Amino acid sequence: MALNNSNVLLPCIFTTCIGFQDLVFTWYFNSTELIYQGKIKNKATEPTLVTRNPRVDFVGSTTKKDYNISIVLNAVEFSDAGKYTCHVKNPLERGAQHNATIFLTVVHKMVETDNTVTLIIVGVVGGLIGLLILFMLIKRVVLFIIKKTQDGKKECLVSSSGNDNTENGLAGSKAEQKAPPKA
Repeated sequence: MALNNSNVLLPCIFTTCIGFQDLVFTWYFNSTELIYQGKIKNKATEPTLVTRNPRVDFVGSTTKKDYNISIVLNAVEFSDAGKYTCHVKNPLERGAQHNATIFLTVVHKMVETDNTVTLIIVGVVGGLIGLLILFMLIKRVVLFIIKKTQDGKKECLVSSSGNDNTENGLAGSKAEQKAPPKA
C-alpha cells in the first residue's frame, strides 16, 4: 500500500546455488508493461541498465551477500495500482526463470488500523494460557506434597539377622562368639 504522490520500494531478492553469468532481470507492470530491465555480468559487478521507465530507480546491489534487485517507483499515482512482477533469468540454470509478484494499492490517505480487538483477544488467550500453566504447577506441587506425606506414614519392615544391633542403640543380642583358643 502506498500513499498517492509518494515513493514506494518494490523489493526483490534472488538466490542461486550455482552462481550466475549474464543474468537478466526485468520488472513488469500488470504482466505486460516493461518498467525496468537490467543485466548483471557476474557476482562481482553491479547491474547495468538496459531500459527503464523514467519514474523508476534501481536501489539494489548484487555485489554483497544478498542479490538485491529492488526498485523504487517515484511519485506514485492512482494509475500505478496493480501487479508488479520481478522476473529473473539466469542462463546458467538452463532455461529456469523465477518470478516474484507484488500487488500495489495506491490510496489518498493512509488509515491507521485499530488493533484494540486484536490486543484484547491476544491478552485473554495469553491470560488463559498463563492460568493453565499456573494450575498445572499448583497441581504438581500438591501431588508432590501428598506423596511425601504418604511416604512418611509407611511402616518399615524389620528383618532379623545375626548382626550386633546394640552398637546402633537398638536392643538385641549379640550372636554367640567363640572365645579365642588359649595357647
